[in-house]
Amino acid sequence: MANRLADSTSPYLRQHAANPVDWYPWGDEALHRARSERMPILLSIGYAACHWCHVMAHESFEDPSTAALMNELFVNIKVDREERPDLDGIYMQAVQALAGQGGWPMTVFLTPEGVPFHGGTYFPPQDRHGIPSFQRVLRAVSNAWREKPDDVAAAAGALEVHLQRASMPADGPHDVDRRTLDLAFRALARAFDPHHAGFGGAPRFPPTMALDFLLRHWARTGEALALDIVQRTHAAMRHGGIYDQVGGGLHRYSVDDEWLVPHFEKMLYDNALFARLGVHLWQATQDLEVRATTEQTLDWAAREMRDSDGGFHSSLDADSDGHEGLFYVWGRDEFMRVAGEDAAVAEAHWGVSASGNFEGRSILFVPHGMGATAARTGLDTADAAAGVERARARLLEARAPRVSPARDEKVIASWNGLMVRAFAEAARVFGRPRDRDIAVEAGRYLAERMVTDGRVTRSLLGAHASGPGFLEDHAAVALAFLDLHALTFATEWLDRSRVVVERTIDLFLDVASGTWYDTPRDGEPLLIRPREVTDNATPAGTSLVAELLLRWADLDDRSEYRELSRKAVSQVGAAIAQYPLAFGHVTGVADSLVNGSIQIAIVGDPDSSGTRSLADRVAGHYVPGLVLAGGPSEAPAVTLLRDRLPVAGAATAFVCRGFACDLPTNDPDVLDSQVSGLLSDISRAQV
Repeated sequence: MANRLADSTSPYLRQHAANPVDWYPWGDEALHRARSERMPILLSIGYAACHWCHVMAHESFEDPSTAALMNELFVNIKVDREERPDLDGIYMQAVQALAGQGGWPMTVFLTPEGVPFHGGTYFPPQDRHGIPSFQRVLRAVSNAWREKPDDVAAAAGALEVHLQRASMPADGPHDVDRRTLDLAFRALARAFDPHHAGFGGAPRFPPTMALDFLLRHWARTGEALALDIVQRTHAAMRHGGIYDQVGGGLHRYSVDDEWLVPHFEKMLYDNALFARLGVHLWQATQDLEVRATTEQTLDWAAREMRDSDGGFHSSLDADSDGHEGLFYVWGRDEFMRVAGEDAAVAEAHWGVSASGNFEGRSILFVPHGMGATAARTGLDTADAAAGVERARARLLEARAPRVSPARDEKVIASWNGLMVRAFAEAARVFGRPRDRDIAVEAGRYLAERMVTDGRVTRSLLGAHASGPGFLEDHAAVALAFLDLHALTFATEWLDRSRVVVERTIDLFLDVASGTWYDTPRDGEPLLIRPREVTDNATPAGTSLVAELLLRWADLDDRSEYRELSRKAVSQVGAAIAQYPLAFGHVTGVADSLVNGSIQIAIVGDPDSSGTRSLADRVAGHYVPGLVLAGGPSEAPAVTLLRDRLPVAGAATAFVCRGFACDLPTNDPDVLDSQVSGLLSDISRAQV
């Protein structure tokens, strides 16, 4: 018999609908029962693609004896962290304080008022490696609740104080300057692993936001080490097993230092951030392999993650047919048979062996470059590359009939905003028509189905909405609309972004302190009003809104927006200099605040060849923090376009900084020179 989760908008919760556990979704019914019966709450938080969530579900939540114990002793609540990042953020802080680390599945025990007093992550079905069994934990917590109420109250009180303090704004602003940015660069350089690339040790997560800042820093300063770190880390990821060598796209992380063995789930946001970094790195270096990897990643998203209505689904599971990674790995005999006449070069290129590198099978990776592959197989480089590509196509076709990893089909607003930005920037830079069509279609999905009067819905599953969006949803969607304007020069995207910006300020800003909260002022009352300022797997809402406001300040000459952005960044200014890996996105925003943006206005018919020629020349440059607007000179939608008259009736570009512009031009070559010259001026100013 299905429990209360059967009708949820979350595929993750629906995975637990047949559990013998008497699950409740988070809501009034569960909280009222806990309070009226004075029962403690067992809160379990996870997500659909989480491997260890599935393990604990099979071991414990599907076990009748464990479920009976849970039902007897607790009110059991299941939460999808992707639908409710506010709850996840609050209770993750508690688990980290209790256990010294966090993760998923997350298991938290709460008072009926929702105050945590004990918690952890995964608990095994039997005592193992010093970790108590889940049933042992259940009985111990229940005994403490009944027999040691003073101890429980003390633990809950201490955690509540900890959470309240963590939610308070930082003590005093720390304005960012060039020294802040230099310290951030130096901290990243010290943390860089010169042997395997990346930062720190295993597990290795894609550090795309920090790399994007380093690319900015190189462009501003000419610091060769910054670019070297970006290039080497990008190469390590795209050559490693963390990257799906056959189908494209990054897995969630690697469990080792060498980027070889991934945790096989694929998340939409990882690939959105990776693809956008790839666009910027291509602009900076013209590296053909970077471009190919970026386009493969976008092709994967288009092929495997698109909703039939134009949005993007959330994730692919790590498991298929009951085994982690089975969809992606190859036995040597099957690999050689499928690769056919190109088997020898494919085997050499992707490190395939009889013994394999993962449970007797091979995770495909690139142990050396194409030149070395060619030398080992007696081919010239072009022929080796052609053979590898033919083999890739055959492997992709042969893999398709396998049991696919489960897909979480909910459409999350903020993650879709990130992916729309990636497709829009790629379409502007690479010029592939399909990327442009996908970006616009996904933008319309967001605008027409997930935004109402400027207010963004968190997620949709089909036609069913999960609830109101958070700060990250509003900011990411509004930024996506700006990038769609930069791609199409259609005024509608500026208008849509403006409406969302105004609503975002109204809902999420505490005017007195300049603090941005993750939940709206009219949202559900929780233990605290959460505010996440670190850029974790995705950019924090605060750093996204700081970027959004700065973009609008440079588009529309809104000094009040610039000041709000400055205040948001200054609240983490000291942390940026010390811990840039945890503040990668906002450090990039700080770069734009310190160094200023380059504003480019192109007036003319958006669909004319003259306008597109000028826009294409802009797309050939890597311009950190570029602010680009275009359209007809009549009735300009933003200040940047105001009073910009076309020269000789032809499409005309204006290259500006702080609304002070160079001479207008309709010559693409002159525009090239103006952009290059302004970039050089900014770089020289750093010396």
